[in-house]
Amino acid sequence: MAVNFTPTKAEELLPIPGVALGIARAGIRKANRRDLLLIRLDAGAAVAGVFTQNRFCAAPVLLCREHLAASSKAGGIRALVVNTGIANAGTGEPGLRAARASCESVARLLGCSPWQVLPFSTGVIMEPLPVERLEAGLPACSADLREDNWAAAAEAIMTTDTLPKAASRKVSLGGTAVTVTGIAKGAGMIRPNMATMLGFVATDAGIAQPLLDRLVKEAADASFNCITVDGDTSTNDSFVMIASGQSGAQFASDSDAGWVEVKAAIIAVSVELAQAIVRDGEGATKFITVAVEGGRDVEECRKVGYAIGHSPLVKTAFFASDPNLGRILAAIGYAGIGDLDVDGVKVWLASGENSVLVAEKGGRAAAYREDDGAWVMKQAEITVRVDLGRGNAAARVYTCDFSYDYVKINADYRS
Repeated sequence: MAVNFTPTKAEELLPIPGVALGIARAGIRKANRRDLLLIRLDAGAAVAGVFTQNRFCAAPVLLCREHLAASSKAGGIRALVVNTGIANAGTGEPGLRAARASCESVARLLGCSPWQVLPFSTGVIMEPLPVERLEAGLPACSADLREDNWAAAAEAIMTTDTLPKAASRKVSLGGTAVTVTGIAKGAGMIRPNMATMLGFVATDAGIAQPLLDRLVKEAADASFNCITVDGDTSTNDSFVMIASGQSGAQFASDSDAGWVEVKAAIIAVSVELAQAIVRDGEGATKFITVAVEGGRDVEECRKVGYAIGHSPLVKTAFFASDPNLGRILAAIGYAGIGDLDVDGVKVWLASGENSVLVAEKGGRAAAYREDDGAWVMKQAEITVRVDLGRGNAAARVYTCDFSYDYVKINADYRS
């Protein structure tokens, strides 16, 4: 059961002019489930993406990088195709051929070039993609193409997710409205530097390619690169941003009027989607924010946040509502800050308006009572606040607990 997360209603997901979505039940791995998504872009859309840093990256990730590089020279991206069930990773040259065949089939259907198609896959690794099933499902996707089809698209990219993840924002810039809508999937194999996640965020603003390239990285760093469920980095992670340009609002520079508001809306949608992934983490019962401050730079704050967020001992303590908080101190200590003065570190547990100082001066805070810590540990929403006491930098990491269900889900993943 997802932690304090209710999916956005279909009618609340705003269409993006120039971006149409269609889904099908192609039987990629299991029958009678939505498992194929086609996204068609009108001519003139700008597209940018960031991808997994796993060296065993999937065949579609390799093609996405290749096609995005080619599209920057002429023509632009015109379509995205997404399948669930099979990741097409660890599949060698046959996997690359299958990914290319997928792009070729979409290109024939939509009347564009194969390099104008970006392929995405998610699911079981080291199993061949049944490309003939994907190709057979594409006409149904094409017949279903609609600009108001985001809710169905969010369902079509799910794997172990229990709920679809989608979000929208609208920004008013004088007499012009700019819309942002996005979807994402992911619940396990989630850690920083992307997760086992797919994310697609679109806006009807017109954004120059260099500006969009910077924005997708900045949005990823503020959202999908700040989450961890289990510390595993997937082979297929992809976060793609689309700017259709059909609202009439155009941005060539970050100094253009209205850019601050549009950028904030795009990052807000990205953060909402990333947090939804953690709230729906496999077996999660608690949503945990690790807020680290007082660092010399953002990187060392992130090191501490990730060390706490990755620790199985910390995460199981949260699941048990056990204030075994020495585990947090241990994680801070091994985070990789070689000259950290632990006597200057402070740690709080908080939920809502209630905050408890747990540790200071190298050990347990004098006023700390375990009953207070236990109360916080029982809550569904918890913040671990750490002050490193050595600077002004800060960073946040979002994570969840480890429950019995996480083990059950992953032990039974291929069944």
